[in-house]
Amino acid sequence: MVSKLNRRDFLKIGAATLGGLAFRDFPPGAERWQAGSSPVTLGRLVHSLRYYRLPSLESQELGYYNADTVVEILQEASGYSPAASKNKWLQSEDGWFQGAYVQPVKNELNRPLSAVSPSGMLFEVTVPYTQSYVVRDGEKKRSYRFYYQSTHWVNHVIVAENNLVWYQVLDERAKEYFYVEAAHLRPVMPEEISPISPGVSDKLIKVDLEKQRVYAFEGSRPVFSARTSTGYFDGTTPIGEYLVERKQPSSHMTPLEGNRYDLPGVPWVCYISWTGVSLHGTYWHNNYGTPESSGCINLTPEDSLWFYRWTDPYVPPGEDYVESTQGTRLVVF
Repeated sequence: MVSKLNRRDFLKIGAATLGGLAFRDFPPGAERWQAGSSPVTLGRLVHSLRYYRLPSLESQELGYYNADTVVEILQEASGYSPAASKNKWLQSEDGWFQGAYVQPVKNELNRPLSAVSPSGMLFEVTVPYTQSYVVRDGEKKRSYRFYYQSTHWVNHVIVAENNLVWYQVLDERAKEYFYVEAAHLRPVMPEEISPISPGVSDKLIKVDLEKQRVYAFEGSRPVFSARTSTGYFDGTTPIGEYLVERKQPSSHMTPLEGNRYDLPGVPWVCYISWTGVSLHGTYWHNNYGTPESSGCINLTPEDSLWFYRWTDPYVPPGEDYVESTQGTRLVVF
């Protein structure tokens, strides 16, 4: 792990250039999408997508968007597609495009903190994406993009000479520090991760692979249900009985072998197997109700947070990892 950079060291990479590291990749006119302006619905395109005159692949093609383009969504409709899972279509001012790989996002800036706890604090990205940087051999280099609703551990605040504030993010998988503009992240408050139904001992999660739904029970009473996307591409979600054996509010997920995916800041992770199978939030698709994962149980960030708070073991604020042999039961069928 690289040593922690203090403010003086960080400024050596060229403080005069730090002002240019802001969110420059966001489309022109983004100021009209700031919080407090007229409410709009925004979507970030996970992949490059073609758009059409009508919500159908057989309609006239009008053009295409590059990956990570952010557009204002005017309306949603069901259209025709050979794949039933991709029948959801979205309309922008340019045309219609398929919505399975469009992440709903907001663009909200935050007042940076002047300091964080010495042990670090959990933060969530509140803009469609923010560019992270690393410092190697005294030079700044682009690294990952951190996407909306991904979560990250911040352990240092840096103020550049131009008064632009940066957060230093420790990544447990990459074993290095990333630097992101502080205004693009907000701290997660303790009440946001407080336990749900902490006095209930008889909890059970059921994952229905056919219906692509996850159910939460307290005794025999259903208390929550959500759409999911289970295993498809690299292996099905394994059928069986499990326990939530370890939890993390943020995880950098990569496969044990190969490089099929590389996902920093996956939020609200509840592991049920040491092979890595887990319930977790997802920012790389919006295709819930259809198998989509490499074996995990994909949920929206909001739904995954609910399960994270409801399940045992409890993860206290300020902790980044808890494991237990007495976690909530889960059945995949």
